[in-house]
Amino acid sequence: MVHLDETAKRLFGKPLEALGNAERRVLHKAKTRQPVSEDLNVTFEAQQSFGDQLADSIARIGGSWTFIISFLLFLAVWAFANTVLLTRDAFDPYPFIFLNLVLSMVAAIQAPIIMMSQNRQATRDRLDASKDYEVNLRSEIELISLHNKVDTILIAEIAKLQNEVARLHARLDRAGEAEPETSASET
Repeated sequence: MVHLDETAKRLFGKPLEALGNAERRVLHKAKTRQPVSEDLNVTFEAQQSFGDQLADSIARIGGSWTFIISFLLFLAVWAFANTVLLTRDAFDPYPFIFLNLVLSMVAAIQAPIIMMSQNRQATRDRLDASKDYEVNLRSEIELISLHNKVDTILIAEIAKLQNEVARLHARLDRAGEAEPETSASET
């Protein structure tokens, strides 16, 4: 836990206790090398009740072109049947009061069902956004970790190069000191 607290301070500038649940969870998973991402579709669908699934199906059908076209065809058949085919014995003569009542009932039932489905979709979107945040945070932590590793390697390489340069300078200095003695003895 102490190691996680030091990592939290280094990465986020805050102690572990000051971080939110998502940050703590991601930090712990990063340290234990566990994946953060998961298939939310499976999780979300497993939590849905029969009513939720039914509402989603109704909203999916009610918001499709197939439904709109078939409903327009139904309205055209209703109007044709009650004005042309059944001129004397029309069960809903023009101005189609019964049809208006049926349409109002369908709209009254369909609207709350679609709203329930939209609310669930908003909940799912928030869950997706939360998981996206966790995955992005994990990626940032891994990038910071990689930068630190690369920086450590570069510092070690620079130190080696500086030692090598210092050794070469010392060797050149020794060679430079030995050179005037040989040239003085030759003259």
